[in-house]
Amino acid sequence: MAEFICWESRRKDNSKYYAALHHSASVYNYDRMLAEFAKNGGNFFRTWICPWNLPIDFQDGFNNDRYQSDPAHFNPSAVRRLDHLVDLADSLDLYVMLTLGMGNFRSDNIGGVKTTDEFFAAEEAKTLYKNRLRYIVSRWGYSPHIAMWEFLNEVDNIQFNGREKPISSKAIVEWHTEMATYLKKIDPYKHIVTTSISHRDIPGLNDIEAIDINQKHIYKHTDLIPSEINAYSTKHKKPYVIGEFGYEWDWQQNFDDFAYEMELDFKRGLWYGLFSSTPILPMSWWWEYFQNRDMLPYYRGVRQLSDRMLLNGKGEFKPLALKAGRLEAYGVKCGEELYIYLYNPTNEVFSSSVEILDIIGNKKEIQSFDPLTLKYQAEELKDHQDGKILLKDLFVGSKKEKLYIIK
Repeated sequence: MAEFICWESRRKDNSKYYAALHHSASVYNYDRMLAEFAKNGGNFFRTWICPWNLPIDFQDGFNNDRYQSDPAHFNPSAVRRLDHLVDLADSLDLYVMLTLGMGNFRSDNIGGVKTTDEFFAAEEAKTLYKNRLRYIVSRWGYSPHIAMWEFLNEVDNIQFNGREKPISSKAIVEWHTEMATYLKKIDPYKHIVTTSISHRDIPGLNDIEAIDINQKHIYKHTDLIPSEINAYSTKHKKPYVIGEFGYEWDWQQNFDDFAYEMELDFKRGLWYGLFSSTPILPMSWWWEYFQNRDMLPYYRGVRQLSDRMLLNGKGEFKPLALKAGRLEAYGVKCGEELYIYLYNPTNEVFSSSVEILDIIGNKKEIQSFDPLTLKYQAEELKDHQDGKILLKDLFVGSKKEKLYIIK
């Protein structure tokens, strides 16, 4: 049950419409954000180490009043903050994908280099990064609440970054292979290892043996989440995760102009993940915006159904073949229960039938589930014969969703 909580409030935020909101240090801090997330059913989040958040190997220039300048190679104030974050995650029973980032690799740092090309290729930069990994593992690797080490955020954007000549894909894959192999060697606790792309595949990156989970980020195309998860996990024989998603990526837009679409997209992404074979639900960006609009309670319904799936299926998660006309329809079988998610993407309200094409044996009950009220309602199970089920005369409102459990 995941959310992307990328960073705490900064001193200066360049969002055109939401800078004042994002500056609210008393609200957008780990202690408050994570407690609120956990209270509403969350148990997994992703966050960054970067120059303005948990800047463990930066000496100054933080754009964040939580950190103090210090000439030490590893900044004491940032180290203490990450200590606190790990303790906090433990106390709230939350698990974190910690994005390690490139760190302070520039030549003004000890052993650093000048360019991102050199970061991936120069031996002195690799040595610096390996020393950084050793420190991170020795300091925080003890915690089971660090679920995953993520090397880089959107490495394809690092690769291109407006350049006429992108960084070599071969160099990026070789770097990840070397670093992932090294990290596996020095981490006695065997944490999961991952990295991420934005939207451009890098040949070979998804097939590195020491990378356990592959991931990408999807914006403006949330409807692609199920097909992307299934295609990549099937092709590369590894779990696939959507580390970020959202209706809009541009924070210079006024989200209030399309707030309904933002909220609907937030909900759909969670359900698409729950009904797909991914170990972590897709993680929405814009954590401040959704918290400010009181969207976190929606996780409760998703969590409740997820827990029920896991309890009844004991790990079994079998996709169902459905025929639903103009409705989007996803179904899974967990143990002896069937779970159906329907979404009407049109601007019309119409009656539709949903046929479960699999032969699943005799079922006697059907319930609808409202994720807002957390209430179940008994429905009439019609046209059930020869182990197949046909649900008739289902009304799903325009841009609305419905959930059913059949048992």
